[in-house]
Amino acid sequence: MFLTDPSPLSPAETSAQAAGCPVHHGSPFDTDGPRTPLYTAEFAADPHHFYREMRRRHGALAPVDIAPGVPATLVVDYETAVRVLNDPDHFPADPRIWERGIPEDCPVRPMMAYLPNALRSSGVAHQRYREAYVAALEGIDLHTLHATVEHVAVPLINEFCTTGSADLVMQYAFPLAFEALNQLLGCPTELGRRLPAGMAALFDTVNAAWGMQTLTEGLLELVHLRRAEPGDDLTTRLIQHPAKLTDEELVAQIMVLYGAGIEPMQNLITNTLLLMLTDERFGGNMLGGALSTRDALDEVLFDDPPLSNFCTSYPRQAVLLDGAWLPAHQPVLISLSAANTDPAIRGGDRTGNRSHLAWGAGPHACPARSVAYLLCQDAIDQLLDALPELRLARPAGELTWRPGPFHRALAALPVQFPPTPRLPGGHHGGSAHPLRADAG
Repeated sequence: MFLTDPSPLSPAETSAQAAGCPVHHGSPFDTDGPRTPLYTAEFAADPHHFYREMRRRHGALAPVDIAPGVPATLVVDYETAVRVLNDPDHFPADPRIWERGIPEDCPVRPMMAYLPNALRSSGVAHQRYREAYVAALEGIDLHTLHATVEHVAVPLINEFCTTGSADLVMQYAFPLAFEALNQLLGCPTELGRRLPAGMAALFDTVNAAWGMQTLTEGLLELVHLRRAEPGDDLTTRLIQHPAKLTDEELVAQIMVLYGAGIEPMQNLITNTLLLMLTDERFGGNMLGGALSTRDALDEVLFDDPPLSNFCTSYPRQAVLLDGAWLPAHQPVLISLSAANTDPAIRGGDRTGNRSHLAWGAGPHACPARSVAYLLCQDAIDQLLDALPELRLARPAGELTWRPGPFHRALAALPVQFPPTPRLPGGHHGGSAHPLRADAG
């Protein structure tokens, strides 16, 4: 049950709210005690250890810092997460009041700041933006997308297949997600080259203000280009939608597409490859695995989703949730990773189970999951078809995860394989690879 605070706040409580502390109305955790920082290298190295400790000490709601001196509440319980995600009235996504107390140079501010798009809006505005967003996505031909991924993947594989080694983050997953999204958005390669560094700066919360400026300038240029030269692409469909979005609104919608389309898809591809290279259920040399690429994707979406802590909301007033009074206008993040691994819902074989929250839930659930599934699955299958004897170049325990409060992202995924001749042209034919069993 959700309850809003029926009584006016005292000066002390108002001060506590301004500082981001849950109001003292029988909160089950010590609001003046230590908060778990989500931005450290230690957290990135083993987040599940921290999630277990949060659940043990605090229950469903854990006090965290998402940047130095920037508090938030992290939901680590599955059922509570579902309730929050499905209650936009008590947990709206608009951060504008929160922003007033956040310094301009705060590293997470650009990533969390208000933009006139579906992700950061509520009510009528959210409905208007989401309708345009969904209509643009529905115009994607999934058969054409399959050909697009192959067209992008083969030249990338040819860059390293004869060498016997590669870093699959920087040499494959990142450029593939980047170029595939550029093609979907109708973004010329030269312009598109400016954008990924800006998006990475937002997710890493390093030089985030520069990242936001870089993205905004580049995307505005894309909007102007597609207004002058329409095409069969996401940007043109957004421009032509009956919602008649302004240039500022168009930039904001496209920014969400880049945010969801580069960093998370890169991470989903590499995190899934890591699972498939280290778990015998998928076949140690990729030739004899019993489970499919789709099974591996779903397992990663349960255990190590590319956006691990996100879906931020800001209660309009103090809200009682699971025995804790959450402060008004302070961020409540859903730990998609912790909720998915909640012991209360775990157990048994989850093969084929897609009840995870990696795509979110409720009115802000990701509308592009079919596109993301297909793109990531095709990217993985293209690589494993070409290099079936792929193996890690170092133990999985020695890999480095990039710090940041929002994502689950490998810094590099070094692999080795027998040198293989370059693939012919833009098409290398099918194979009997067992991991393609669910390609349809």
